[in-house]
Amino acid sequence: MTSLSSVSGSVMSVYSGDFGNLEVKGKILFAVEYVESLKELHIFVAQCKDLAAADVKKQYSDSYVKTYLLPDKGKRHKKKTSVVKKTLNPVYNEILRYKIEKQNLKTQKLNVSVWHRDPFKLNSFLGEVELDLETWDWDNKQNKQLRWYPLKQKTAPVALEAENRGEMKLALQYVPEPIPGKKLPTTGEVHIWVKECLDLPLLRGNHLNSFVKCTILPDTSRKSRQKTRAVGKTTNPIFNHTMVYDGFRPEDLSEACVELTVWDHYKLTNKFLGGLRIGFGTGKSYGTEVDWMDSTSEEVALWEKMVNSPNSWIEATLPLRMLVIAKIAK
Repeated sequence: MTSLSSVSGSVMSVYSGDFGNLEVKGKILFAVEYVESLKELHIFVAQCKDLAAADVKKQYSDSYVKTYLLPDKGKRHKKKTSVVKKTLNPVYNEILRYKIEKQNLKTQKLNVSVWHRDPFKLNSFLGEVELDLETWDWDNKQNKQLRWYPLKQKTAPVALEAENRGEMKLALQYVPEPIPGKKLPTTGEVHIWVKECLDLPLLRGNHLNSFVKCTILPDTSRKSRQKTRAVGKTTNPIFNHTMVYDGFRPEDLSEACVELTVWDHYKLTNKFLGGLRIGFGTGKSYGTEVDWMDSTSEEVALWEKMVNSPNSWIEATLPLRMLVIAKIAK
């Protein structure tokens, strides 16, 4: 049992790519031009500077740049550069071309993202830039010049690298009075029953050794973290593991959030597979705006049912997704 003693603490969030936590930093130099004679959109990707280091020990990333014309997420609208290895300041000097009528660009957004290429072929996000082509002035010569853009955190529409990450079958229960009849006021408990995961992605051929971590945000201390045992050799692991967190006052239910993440354990490293964040999804906690209070409608629905049905198990099967993971405090 873990106490929620620091439920009103602060959280520092960094973006979690598929391999550990990567801070989004640095900038990218590129230019955009529509070539009338070819009826093509050209994106000249020159270079990046001061990228985050995917390899922390050696301080480098093996990076490439990828573009999409949103809202189309299909392969037809995906272009990418070659990979430049072992540097935080890669130079590409490549043109990415789209065959498209100029008038059709008015309904498009250009998404330019930078990724670290990993040998396991599940890549880590390093930052992005998004341009609204509806308002882009194609006649402005300055818009055709190379320009530095600061890389930003991932926005919702570009969860494009995240393919199907599988699902988690679980149940939640809120117990407002764990010790019935006690005269002194008591805090409640939240019980989290992780039953199984379904159709998890394979990172290492046919090998998988998965486990689930749980943290109750905004408490990022290690005492807030619990985890299941690892289950190997299956993409449909059955955990059947219950985690209990105490210290919940009724008002904490509106401010806290259950973060469940699934990992593949291999040798000395853990590879991120996907996660859930179950709460009210208000974007705030104890009056402070936070990135992690970002529950989907399905995740919010499960939390609401739990809060409104005390002492009852509420079951759901939810799709796993990418998360901006709250950094665990030491």
